[in-house]
Amino acid sequence: MHQRSNDGVIATGNAQVRNTVVASGSNARVDFRVTEEESEQAGGRPLTPQEISDLLARFVEELRRSDHPEREDLAEFAEDAREELAAPEPRTGKLRRVAKALVEAVPGFAALASLAVTIEEAVRGL
Repeated sequence: MHQRSNDGVIATGNAQVRNTVVASGSNARVDFRVTEEESEQAGGRPLTPQEISDLLARFVEELRRSDHPEREDLAEFAEDAREELAAPEPRTGKLRRVAKALVEAVPGFAALASLAVTIEEAVRGL
């Protein structure tokens, strides 16, 4: 398996990475990491459950505008995570599984992938 990395971006398969993120060819895949924009919004501190819930709401909005074949199921999954975050003692194990599943479900959907990784990183900080 061919793998190249560039400033937090990992491309696998028959892929090229130049200045911006590009993945093409059979088995090409791009994994995003937390964006500077999202990190700066938190000021370098872990995100609060409310901030993660807001990210999930944004994820659901983007997802519903996408043509992802499983958008409704994923949106429901993300909404369940928002409910868990609102609990007096959110179950972080469940939230980690949800966040990981969202990341795995959206390769090829750049905006969704970026948001999903930001959510996953934020949940790890809980």
